[in-house]
Amino acid sequence: MTTPYSFPHSAYCAALRDTYDFLGAGDESGVSVNVAGRVMLLRTQGRLAFATMRDSTGEIQLFALSSATERFEDFAKLHLGDWVGVTGEVVRTKRGELSVKVSTWTVLAEARRNFGDKWAGIADFDLRYRHREADLWANESSRTSLARRSALMRSIRERCWASQFMEVETPILNAVPSGAYARPFVTYHNALGSEFYLRIAPELWLKRLVVGGFERVFELGRIFRNEGVSPRHNPEFTTLELYAAYWDYDDMMAFTEELIAGAARDVLGTTEITYQGRPFSFATPWPRRTMAELASEAVGEEVSVHTPRERLAALLVERDVEALDAWGPGRCLAELFEVACEESLWDPVFVIDHPVEVSPLARRHRGDPELTERFESYAVGREISNGFSELNDPDDQRRRFEEQAKLGAAGDLEAMQIDEDYIKALEWGLPPTAGLGVGIDRLAMLIADVANIREVIAFPTLKPVRD
Repeated sequence: MTTPYSFPHSAYCAALRDTYDFLGAGDESGVSVNVAGRVMLLRTQGRLAFATMRDSTGEIQLFALSSATERFEDFAKLHLGDWVGVTGEVVRTKRGELSVKVSTWTVLAEARRNFGDKWAGIADFDLRYRHREADLWANESSRTSLARRSALMRSIRERCWASQFMEVETPILNAVPSGAYARPFVTYHNALGSEFYLRIAPELWLKRLVVGGFERVFELGRIFRNEGVSPRHNPEFTTLELYAAYWDYDDMMAFTEELIAGAARDVLGTTEITYQGRPFSFATPWPRRTMAELASEAVGEEVSVHTPRERLAALLVERDVEALDAWGPGRCLAELFEVACEESLWDPVFVIDHPVEVSPLARRHRGDPELTERFESYAVGREISNGFSELNDPDDQRRRFEEQAKLGAAGDLEAMQIDEDYIKALEWGLPPTAGLGVGIDRLAMLIADVANIREVIAFPTLKPVRD
């Protein structure tokens, strides 16, 4: 079948519904329009044919008569999913349905594969995510989820701009995997004859820009971590990372809650929402609780980074978690918090003051050198953001990297490596700075009210199909 190279498209379904809402049953507008989209439903009644056509904004009925429609018999044989371009008058049928009365039409592309049932959509799990292009047409909820994600990213970007943050881009290919505690993907650059890593975080690059004089910077970009796939994890995902000179973690928490609550209002019109059938509120201010306080409440006794390691390890064993020999009391406390507390945190809360042992890039707490001025925000039982007063002492940073290197040598595949270029950057001077990372995909899950991260990623990572 030969199809046209273009079509003089002039109107969208949503705009037609708004513009011609005044038409009464049986009225004709006298206005001819060119519309285009997919045929999602088709039924014939003798010399009449009715099709539901969907474009990117919505749906409208196509109304064809054998006496007035060019090639009526062919129109009545269209397949579900065929792309069509239609010219016709905007009318409202006697039954009250706003329609385009088809005069001339053409097939723009033929659908050779089934698009699923108009009402049930595509139910096959693998087909939905492997061929998202079909899922998006068949399942309205899929389109809504991705549209909300897009609106969320636009809101976040505009709010960062409004707060005088400059948007930047940093390298995805890194000679040293750094900036987060994660296992990287490894690749090879033929021309340079060297291994590179897909970035696990842009953090160190962004702080080097602060050293260079850009006092507020942010990046919305892709991150790659060689970890498992689950309803909450995808190996490549999107984060917001931003840094502000002269701020500390208190300043950044205030900015974080207003940024996320404001984005919820921009997208949904409210901070009071329902997630998976349970009420949820983004309303500010969010409470601030120390990791030690929450862990103590969960286990029924006071624990902290100063609790003997043996006691923390025993509390972990009681919860079926083995404390590895390399873990000090700080790591044990963090693991205890994770296993005993995380899933119970429903409405947003800042969990603050994390141990130095699990925070190699955060500045030591001004009140306790075994802790850092670090926060993580949690909601519906999962981490949403991570931020801290940034470590800007190059000597302390080297010691932290060296501790990470020891963990790596002992077999920890997620431990950081020593980044000499970053240490050199700190030697040029990083002013007091606070940073923030927000998991866009997880936040989008809340905004879209979906339980699986794949619903808010256009093309999630799947195991390849082998022939």
